[in-house]
Amino acid sequence: MSKTTMHNPMKVITGVNTRWSYANVWEPKSINGGTPKYSVSLIIPKSDTVTVAKIKAAIEAAYKEGEAKLKGNSKSVPALSAIKMPLRDGDVERPDDEAYRNAYFVNANATTAPGIVDADLNPIMSRSEVYSGVYGRASITFYAFNSSGNRGIACGLNNLQKIRDGEPLGSKASAESDFADFATDSDDDFLN
Repeated sequence: MSKTTMHNPMKVITGVNTRWSYANVWEPKSINGGTPKYSVSLIIPKSDTVTVAKIKAAIEAAYKEGEAKLKGNSKSVPALSAIKMPLRDGDVERPDDEAYRNAYFVNANATTAPGIVDADLNPIMSRSEVYSGVYGRASITFYAFNSSGNRGIACGLNNLQKIRDGEPLGSKASAESDFADFATDSDDDFLN
């Protein structure tokens, strides 16, 4: 029996070299008192031209599908170049952040928890397995929005697939690295 799936032109599965940053995927967080959401910043290497092309095509599809919403009470639909876009250039917007160098990024969020699986499609239950810095695929969907005068294309987070570990991002050091230099030191001097 063959599987038939409806193709959603606004849905993208990123490549395996997508790095996750600001991974708030276990507990929804509220920003400035807004609705709590699950979120992740997806860092996509500029060399992953396949994923970048799929995202650009999905943004175009979301723009076309959402023209009425984007138009709102205006006389015309704003040009795609005149609205907020989800695909951003890390070299331009985060020039001092090494993780975003030579990469694009997309911030994806959802009000419902994303499904999270490993490379073999087994559910990941341990929170320590998913952190800012891991690499994996993301299932995301683009859509038009028009809220309080803000118009653009946003990115919804569907599911995540961790492919491999990466260097943790952020300033928090691991316990092992904090105490590695003291592993062989003797604390006998403390008692004297």
